[in-house]
Amino acid sequence: MSEVSADPALRWLEALEKRHLKDLTFPEVRRALQALSSLYVERREKIASGAALEGAGKRAAFALYYGPLHFLLVREVVRALGAGSPPSSRVVDLGCGTGAAGAAFALESGRAVVAGVDRSGWAVDEARFTLAQLGLPGSARKGDVRDLPHVGREDAVVAAFTVNELPEVSREALRQRLLAAAEAGARVLVVEPLARRALGWWADWAQAFAGRGGRHDEWRFPAGLPPLLARLDRAAGLDHRDLTGRSLYLPGRAGG
Repeated sequence: MSEVSADPALRWLEALEKRHLKDLTFPEVRRALQALSSLYVERREKIASGAALEGAGKRAAFALYYGPLHFLLVREVVRALGAGSPPSSRVVDLGCGTGAAGAAFALESGRAVVAGVDRSGWAVDEARFTLAQLGLPGSARKGDVRDLPHVGREDAVVAAFTVNELPEVSREALRQRLLAAAEAGARVLVVEPLARRALGWWADWAQAFAGRGGRHDEWRFPAGLPPLLARLDRAAGLDHRDLTGRSLYLPGRAGG
């Protein structure tokens, strides 16, 4: 990716490549990505314990592949929903990981300030790097995703690839906080994968969102992966021809 592009995501990817391939070879990251993919598909119960970020290889694979993949998907979802208009003043990113989802929402919403929170110190550092590379104001801190700060009608809240990893009690507590945030006027977006295994909690959440004027969708967008992602995708045998996911969305008062 040597060409200078107006798309800030491509410049961010170039910075990620330099950051994470400095001490690891491409074959090492490819093997780690295959292990990480297997974990997501076959052993999801281990994700909550932090297994996805164990070791430098998996962390690099997550940052180089899944982070940008989540960025691209959330950006398309926000565009399809019109969730970035009118612009938000702040995007609260719960379980922010590398900061990809919050950054995608913020860029589509007038370069809003991002407030990320994640239980992983490594992820928090990576989220700060993401924001800096994308030229977005804000930061990230280590904490519990249930500790949702006070939000209002000029804010947005995103929880991407986060809710399914929570214990049931924590998940229900978060649902109540998200619904309350929407009542206060904030836009609320939840994104999860189109998993082969059913998400047992999804139907109840979809009903709750719909009952408050929200919507639930399944998405499929042409992938058009940037070169590094496409190379990793092919090498690991993952074949992402499309970006897929499901979402729950409450427009809040600002979004009508």
